[in-house]
Amino acid sequence: MKSFKKFIAQNPLIFLLLALPFTLAAQLLGWSPTAIFILAAIGIIPLASYIGEATEDLASYTSPRLGALLNATLGNAAELIITIAAVQAGLLELVKASITGSIIGNLLLVLGFSMIVGGARHGIQTFNKRNAARNAILLILAVVTLAIPSVFSHSIGPEGSFKVEVLSIGVAIIMLVLYGLGLFDSSRSKESPLSHTLPKGDLPNWTLWQAILILTLSTLGVVWLSESLVHAAEDVITGLGISEFFLGIILVPLIGNVAEHLVAVQMAHKNKMDLSTEIAISSSLQIALFVAPLLVFISLVLGHPLQIIFNQFELLALLTAVAISALVSADGESTWLEGAGLLAVYLIFGLAFFLLT
Repeated sequence: MKSFKKFIAQNPLIFLLLALPFTLAAQLLGWSPTAIFILAAIGIIPLASYIGEATEDLASYTSPRLGALLNATLGNAAELIITIAAVQAGLLELVKASITGSIIGNLLLVLGFSMIVGGARHGIQTFNKRNAARNAILLILAVVTLAIPSVFSHSIGPEGSFKVEVLSIGVAIIMLVLYGLGLFDSSRSKESPLSHTLPKGDLPNWTLWQAILILTLSTLGVVWLSESLVHAAEDVITGLGISEFFLGIILVPLIGNVAEHLVAVQMAHKNKMDLSTEIAISSSLQIALFVAPLLVFISLVLGHPLQIIFNQFELLALLTAVAISALVSADGESTWLEGAGLLAVYLIFGLAFFLLT
């Protein structure tokens, strides 16, 4: 009984795994697409959590360099799998919106909620000011690399043209090179913004082979549920009147990152604000410098070319999120009121995106 309680305490989201058999039953019995979508979304949440925990455990069994590589590469595995399924289904606008939503979600929703929870319990919280400034610069550079193709593409040619495709692929290559340099930095520095490592006391006690098995099964589960989620998405968009844009920019990032978001909030609650900010920022950088350009090449293989061309609303959201989060963290201190401000901006964006047609 004690071991069972300990297992539950390690991951309270375990009960959401009940969504897996219900999703299978919904598919076999022909339930509505909305029901399948909701059940698949719920099922992805605990599996994404287990992917993260297994990755952290595997990293603890390896060298610091390999551990940093694992954390940086698999940090957003669940969302990458969901977006690949969306690319395969031809839902490219949803994919681009999810990239934007992941970045603004980390910088506004996660940081904001973490500051509220941590500030309400501990008052003014502090974190490394030098790291915060360096991370802010990297975030600005990452978002600029995403924005440049969007701004210049209109003068180069129509979307989908050869020249615009060359621009998108060229930018993707440069971003992956920059990400590779970041991984090299991760292998040499314990304070690299591209990867974060939880303290040993916060890691589950899985053996190496248990971690590998859990990572494999969780990944396969996310692949299956992502396909179910995406196949039901088109009917959900039509049936509920929710735009593909809102689905991608708000709902998909939340589904794939809820577990990691909860860890960031828990760290803030424990007065580990340094780690909380690192989780949010490293995830944003991984999306911008790794997931987005990787999807460009994966989309070519799948026959649905994805170009790094964002609309004006996505660019506004990205630039605003980066600018505000950089200003709030510039002094190396955070309060619950600053967190409330970040969360308010996210909610305003969410309302605007919901009403946008």
